[in-house]
Amino acid sequence: MKKNFKVLCFSTILCAIIWMAMTATSSMTAQARNVSQTSTAIEAPNFVLKDIDGRNFKLSDFKGRPILLIFSTTWCGYCRSEIPHFKNIYSTYKAKGLEVVNIDINESKEKVARFAERYNLPYRVVIDTDGTVAENYYVRGVPSMALVDEEGMIVCLYCRPVEPHLERLFRNKITK
Repeated sequence: MKKNFKVLCFSTILCAIIWMAMTATSSMTAQARNVSQTSTAIEAPNFVLKDIDGRNFKLSDFKGRPILLIFSTTWCGYCRSEIPHFKNIYSTYKAKGLEVVNIDINESKEKVARFAERYNLPYRVVIDTDGTVAENYYVRGVPSMALVDEEGMIVCLYCRPVEPHLERLFRNKITK
């Protein structure tokens, strides 16, 4: 009887902890998701990361140009299968002024550099060694994307497909 009571108490506490964690995470991701579902944009958190060549990449240095941030990892099969799509976005929108940056999460520079070379990634590849930038952008799975406009505002998170957002961004840029 005493053992059953302990199991019941433990189960109840565990369920409460899981529920609280899920509620906190879902409210954060709901806030982030709302960016792409409304006209309200939020300021993109600035960051500085090293690229695979050892150079600093600072997001705020790109103010004035739209930028697509692609969060990924080398071990993610879906990320690898999306590379042709990301390359197509890059080749289609680069001439229009879009910067594309791949942010690899929690992996070594050597591993990421080999991956970028193997897949011939034409865009800049930076490394979020401790996952802080991914956390600041509410990344919960990979690949994830964030589209930042020329004023440094996030216009979409978790935007799939991203092309309608890019078309709208560049259409608005032309009419300004």
